[in-house]
Amino acid sequence: MSKLRIYTDENVDVRVAEGLRRRGVNAFLAREEDAIGIKDEEHFKKAQNLEAVIFTHDPDFLRIAEELVKQGRKHYGVIFVEMHRLSLGECIRRLALYSEILSPEEMINHIEFL
Repeated sequence: MSKLRIYTDENVDVRVAEGLRRRGVNAFLAREEDAIGIKDEEHFKKAQNLEAVIFTHDPDFLRIAEELVKQGRKHYGVIFVEMHRLSLGECIRRLALYSEILSPEEMINHIEFL
C-alpha cells in the first residue's frame, strides 16, 4: 500500500508541510508549486498532478470536491479542519497518522475531517 501524499493549500501554515516532511510524509506546499493566488479549482488540478490529497482550512474546497464527484470527475481527496480549531502540532500529528492509515485509493473522491 502506498502512502498518502498531502498538498497544503495556500491558506495552510507552511510549518504543517515542514512538520509532515520531518515525519517522512510526502508533503507539498502551494507556494512551491507556484500556486499562490490561483483559483481553488486550480489547486485541485495541482493536487491531481501530484496525486495528493488536499489539506485545507477553506470550506469552499468541500463544495468543489462534491461538485467534481457529481460531474463524474475524480479528485484525490480533501482533508479539512477549521482554522485554529487544532494546534499546529496536533494538525501535523493527525495528518501524519492519516498518511499512515489511509491509502491514496481510499481517499479518491473522499472528504475527511481532521
